[in-house]
Amino acid sequence: MFFRLTPTLATVIGAFVLLTAALILLIETRASRQVVTDLGSRLVDLGMDAYERRFSAQVDAIREQTQFVARSLKGGSFDPADDTALASFSYGALAATPQAFSVTVLRASGDGIEVERGDASGVYKTRSVKQALDPFAAALTTRAAASPQPFWLPVAHDGTRNRTTLTFVAPAWSGDRFLGLAAVSVSIYRLSVIARELSGNGMTVFLLHGTDELLAHPALEGAPPGVSEDNDLINLADAPDPLLRGFKAAMTVDPTQFALGEAHSMHETRDEAGERHFVVLERTATQVDGLPVVVGAHFHASLIEQPLDRITAAAIFGLAVLAIALVGSVLLARRIAQPIRRAAEGARAVARLDLDGLSPLPDSRIIELRDLAAGFNAMAVGLKAFLRYVPRGLVLKLVTSGAVGQKPEERHVAVLFTDIVGFTPVSEGLSAAETAAFINAHLTLVGEAVERNGGTIDKYIGDSVMAFWGAPEALAHPSAPAAQAALDIARAIALDNRRRAGEGLPPVRLRIGLHVGPLVVGDIGAPQRVNYTVIGDTVNIASRLETLGRDIDPDAETIILASAQVASELPPSCPFAPLGSHRIKGKDMPVDVVRLLPPRMGPV
Repeated sequence: MFFRLTPTLATVIGAFVLLTAALILLIETRASRQVVTDLGSRLVDLGMDAYERRFSAQVDAIREQTQFVARSLKGGSFDPADDTALASFSYGALAATPQAFSVTVLRASGDGIEVERGDASGVYKTRSVKQALDPFAAALTTRAAASPQPFWLPVAHDGTRNRTTLTFVAPAWSGDRFLGLAAVSVSIYRLSVIARELSGNGMTVFLLHGTDELLAHPALEGAPPGVSEDNDLINLADAPDPLLRGFKAAMTVDPTQFALGEAHSMHETRDEAGERHFVVLERTATQVDGLPVVVGAHFHASLIEQPLDRITAAAIFGLAVLAIALVGSVLLARRIAQPIRRAAEGARAVARLDLDGLSPLPDSRIIELRDLAAGFNAMAVGLKAFLRYVPRGLVLKLVTSGAVGQKPEERHVAVLFTDIVGFTPVSEGLSAAETAAFINAHLTLVGEAVERNGGTIDKYIGDSVMAFWGAPEALAHPSAPAAQAALDIARAIALDNRRRAGEGLPPVRLRIGLHVGPLVVGDIGAPQRVNYTVIGDTVNIASRLETLGRDIDPDAETIILASAQVASELPPSCPFAPLGSHRIKGKDMPVDVVRLLPPRMGPV
């Protein structure tokens, strides 16, 4: 399996960025959410706990003072039969209990004294209680005489005083003898004052009696409308708080998602403007000596949700920054991969020896990429210079075939020689630079035809060219492409002579010799200077056939002479004319010679 550099780098870098940032964002979001949720829930808990503690303190103080008065009836600290002494003691007990509204002390007969806290002037009111004239006193005395333990009276509204009170009663006993009772009452208005003091910061605390009646609320002051002796407390449906009026229709919410715990019940409701609020109640009524009360609080949803919304916004912002970081990682990966990709493309071009269109790698601020570009560019310059002095086609074939460094071996090879006839008249009058330009142009024509037909240029010898077929790539019939290359050279010379004639230049005439046979092929030379070349008698015969053209047709524009061995490998589409046997220099036996016939060119 292979991978591309840019997506791989982008994926790896992006994955690390994503993993790191997402982990940090997740931890930070969860921690912040937990902290904010805990703060919101803690605020609600503290408010409700504070109200419960204040309410319990009120109740404890009243209970303790009531029991103290009851104990005093049998303690001998005053004469219970003396109304003046009884009134004085009750006055002191009320003064020591600022939470209380009134203190009542009754003897076993049902008669006694009631001291009531007055208005803001600080004047206390004392009232004599007679059982015969006060049915409530008679009933209270009868109940106390039947109960050895203290007890709370139900919440009651006194229309005469316009007060709704909670009363704690403590019977006084001396052994089995009932001495009387003490009763201390507290106005529920006082509980509403406490609720008002503890409410704030967007939260309202209140107290329910049971689940349907409002006992205390910051909005309650005095005796609210609708309260009477038959209806001692305000029903939630008539509460001065619109959120509590609609409480019965509120939707239940899981409190644990706001870290409130299972000890609470949580409900969602809406105000008149349609904004969301939460109402939280203690799940179990607080039992205070048999008195069922439920502490509650309500607050705007933003108290605990707005910080979470901010955390969500921060999380979204973090994700946006993360997305930007990922895009940046992709751009960085592309920036890093671009020179590497160009180097890879350049390396493939180098492998093909296609250096003409090879562009240098750009510089970089990254040291490693800068070194890569410098090294690659220096290599390209060196290779371009190197390829000017070695046959590019040969090197490419050697690399492609894997024949680099192989030992010389015998191959069936076709060899071609070319030479300009009468080079001196052609170059007469040319400067050195013009002569070099002429030779280069001529060799380019010949070299293009050779390479186009799969041949390998072995060497340039002045204006002559030596090329071969069948190595390093083995060919079954190397004569056919070699003959086609000779015919293409003849056509190129003919076209070029037409151009020269139009410019008033003398024509170029060319001799070509072809032979095929066994040759030694491979690296020949000293270790410091090696040539991949061919050696053997086949080379000599090809060279002699080229020279023989001077005798066969000295005035021909291009004459192509080949051996009979070459002719035997040619296809029928390649015409030739037999010239018989000819003796050539260096050979004892005559050589059967043919002349390849280039097709006639029409007018241009």
